[in-house]
Amino acid sequence: MAAVTRQKIIVVGAGPVGALAALYAAKRGDDVEVYELRGDLRDASTIPLNFTKSINLALSERGINSMKMAQCEGLLEAVLNETIPMHGRMIHGENNGKVSEESQAYDVHGRFIRAVDRHGLNNRMLDELEKMPNVQFFFNHKLTGADFKQNLAWFERREAAGSASKQDGSKPHSEEIQVPFDFMIGADGAHSSVRYNLMKYARMNYQQEYIDTLWCEFLIEPQKTAQGSQHAISPNHLHIWPGGSFMFIAIPSLDKSFTCTLFLPALKFEWLDAHPESLIPFFRENFPGVVSDLIPEEEIKRQYNSNPHLPLISIKCTPYHHGSSVVILGDAAHAMVPFYGQGMNAGLEDVRVLFDHLDAHTASVVSSNSARAEARAAALETYTAQRHPDAVSINDLALRNYKEMNHDVTSPIYMLRKRIEESLNTYFPKSGWATQYSRVSFGNERYSDVQKSAQRQGRILTRVMGALPVVMAGVGWAAWWAWRVNRAVGEVAPGRSLSWLGTRIEELGKSIK
Repeated sequence: MAAVTRQKIIVVGAGPVGALAALYAAKRGDDVEVYELRGDLRDASTIPLNFTKSINLALSERGINSMKMAQCEGLLEAVLNETIPMHGRMIHGENNGKVSEESQAYDVHGRFIRAVDRHGLNNRMLDELEKMPNVQFFFNHKLTGADFKQNLAWFERREAAGSASKQDGSKPHSEEIQVPFDFMIGADGAHSSVRYNLMKYARMNYQQEYIDTLWCEFLIEPQKTAQGSQHAISPNHLHIWPGGSFMFIAIPSLDKSFTCTLFLPALKFEWLDAHPESLIPFFRENFPGVVSDLIPEEEIKRQYNSNPHLPLISIKCTPYHHGSSVVILGDAAHAMVPFYGQGMNAGLEDVRVLFDHLDAHTASVVSSNSARAEARAAALETYTAQRHPDAVSINDLALRNYKEMNHDVTSPIYMLRKRIEESLNTYFPKSGWATQYSRVSFGNERYSDVQKSAQRQGRILTRVMGALPVVMAGVGWAAWWAWRVNRAVGEVAPGRSLSWLGTRIEELGKSIK
């Protein structure tokens, strides 16, 4: 058997998605070079690209499964050991003038998502990469251009901040270098330089949208007790203060604090900026229990004024590749709003799906670079064809989930539908019913299939609710009939009426395509 032809894979972007892509590539024996615009991300002084210290992310099954498939011994276990289980949402409000809270479990079967420290997750992956002899890091390197026909990239190499400061105050030195490659993976975020250069070669359809909502970060400090620092509120929930067209959320951190986010329409931010005296009354009116109980008044004012008010972008594009030379992953391909907690999970899943396609096409091709390139081109074609509809689906679902979080979670109709779907899943598992959230967060079903299933279930429930009077009459008739049988034979199987109703709904589901 011929020896495997080693190729140079360059990964642009050293965040979680780029780091995982580099792990997958390095595990397959190629030479991997990781280029990052910023300094070493393991250095706490490195400034995040969005200029905020936000560290909390939601890790769910798709991200977990993608890390597992990287086959790096101990990586997943180390990551999971540094997470906090979140079993559901805690909805905060006010009831009869008193602060109230209501827990809503994410899943009827007890499954949960995890709060994970972004910095720690990234560090684990980068540390794993650093152990590999076929991986090199190039921090402080900015991609300035790429030729995807000649497979050449140009980077501006800059000295690390502070390392080149001179006595005369001159600027740090920088120079441009040329880097040849066989395959480039772009995981450099929503404002991707790889995508910008890819657009010059691929006939890319591109859609960018800023939604009419900005976000500002806040912090709930750990609560000091005689036993030491504790979380001020339940650490096993994602906390939501719904406000109709806005909301305030809090996610637990390992240091017993909570990272909080205020999501607010841009015009409302402008109004609060112009009327600073209204900030605390606004919080008191809309987010009961936050002011003073969780965050002191002066801290709310300070954090609101010192933390940036940042936009939320949604990006869709296609194709994700050009020939055999380049592919984009994660936010570079499909930046989404954060309301489904799937941004990072979808990006990590991109890596797994991409390498599934690459392995399927290139596993038996070892003879030459040209043969590998031809097989890789075919793999990238099928990857884009499969992944694009899935990315569009989760992008749309994330936009719609904002309404669910800031409004629907307090709606009786929303709660009724959730209970019906969970009951059908519990009592009639063969029917295939499940909530949209459980399909997205606790499985690996394609996002586009999840969306289709949710739409189909919605049509069925709409018909059922419309026919509810008839159904209830049927239930009443079934109960009366069971009573008659009970009188005749002395016994009736428990739950017969419920079984009858479930069977009718299953039959209706089969009739609706």
